[in-house]
Amino acid sequence: MKEYNFEELELINGLIEIMPPEVSVETLEVISYKESSYPLHCFTIGSAPKNAPTLLLIGGVHGLEKVGTHVVISYLSFLFEQLKWNTDLQKIFQNFKIVAIPMVNPVGVAHNMRSNGKGVDLMRNSPTEAIDKSLFLIGGHRLGTFLPWYRGRKKDPMQIEAKALCDKVKSIVSQSSHCLALDFHSGFGLKDRLWYPYAKTSTPFSAQNQVEKIQALFDKTIPHHIYKIEPQSDQYTTHGDLWDYLYDWKEENYPEHNFIPWTLEMGSWTWLKKNPIQLFSKLGLFNPIKDHRYSRTMRRHLLLIDFFSNITKNNEVWKK
Repeated sequence: MKEYNFEELELINGLIEIMPPEVSVETLEVISYKESSYPLHCFTIGSAPKNAPTLLLIGGVHGLEKVGTHVVISYLSFLFEQLKWNTDLQKIFQNFKIVAIPMVNPVGVAHNMRSNGKGVDLMRNSPTEAIDKSLFLIGGHRLGTFLPWYRGRKKDPMQIEAKALCDKVKSIVSQSSHCLALDFHSGFGLKDRLWYPYAKTSTPFSAQNQVEKIQALFDKTIPHHIYKIEPQSDQYTTHGDLWDYLYDWKEENYPEHNFIPWTLEMGSWTWLKKNPIQLFSKLGLFNPIKDHRYSRTMRRHLLLIDFFSNITKNNEVWKK
């Protein structure tokens, strides 16, 4: 079966070619779709032991939201180049790790689909059920693949891409001392929003105190930041959220572990407002099309990722 070639995979293969010694890569799964294969790559940066503090960077869960994949790839490129000469940075990664999955849904990214190749919305695919009433359709449904936000059939196992992500996160949480995750999405609102659990309910989750500590540090460290920080449920609730599922799994199996998943929801309505012609393009609804806006987006979140790296390493200021 021949590997299907497309821009984002070429960029990831380019990263593999320039990886410094501190970086390793594995293929979590190979997805089959229309007689072609699509690898799901995972990078690990750092020679730290398995119990080291770990930051997870995730992109491309929704294939139409290509900008998330590009932000992760852009950051990895920035990091790889520095690791070639920055000896202080090399030392940091002896006691700290970043695990990055730039493209969770390679079929969706390759073919400009929100869903995976089977028509399933991966961020509605976990067995988690919303406790508070969710929005019709948008919150996840089981009517069929002919509508977006399809969860899959109730008794089916999770899709291969969702399971690969969850298995990797579970492995990290079960071994690391503490872990933060940052998942990159786009498509909602005029502001860039940093969401934390829950998506299923407005009831505060058990790490609310830690979130408030991190938020206070973020506000003091980067006082002019652009982000609205809130639980996702402040905007809408959903069924099947993977991060709700993983957080609840952590609570059941490793209740003392400090694991907090965050989602960056880049406000794509700003790009539409500035360039309304994007309304007539599927990709334009979720991604910056103009070159200068794309470049600005690649730059603007570097401080955010840098902060999350530092707050993961210096967990004593926020952990339980």
